[in-house]
Amino acid sequence: MIPAALRREVIQRAGNRCEYCGLAQDGQEATFHIDHVVPGLGGGSTDSENLALACVLCSLRKGAGTHSIDPESQENVPIFSPRKDNWAEHFRWKDVELVGLSATGRATVQRLKLNRPLILAIREEEKARHRHPPLRPI
Repeated sequence: MIPAALRREVIQRAGNRCEYCGLAQDGQEATFHIDHVVPGLGGGSTDSENLALACVLCSLRKGAGTHSIDPESQENVPIFSPRKDNWAEHFRWKDVELVGLSATGRATVQRLKLNRPLILAIREEEKARHRHPPLRPI
């Protein structure tokens, strides 16, 4: 169980947005998860440096995974780590679509299905409300 103070710290640091797909918690029915970037079973700890805010679908698709296949090179590469990686090195926005710039970015987009139809529709609505793209990098 994650202590309430640590949960608040993770949410505040993330700007109340999923640190994988950028979705804002505001307006969503399901409460976002506190994700272990490196799962506990893989030696990850329950501390600020190993926790990230994740929407339910990103959390479930990531699961206990830390690696995935880059669709371009077919190599097994690390997926994006919100605590260690620089978002802008791996991704960019193309309107409401998230584009992977690196092997890690492409593998993350594919594994987490970061351009699934529902998230694209939500981003379109967020764009109409001037909440997309996020004002700060994820």
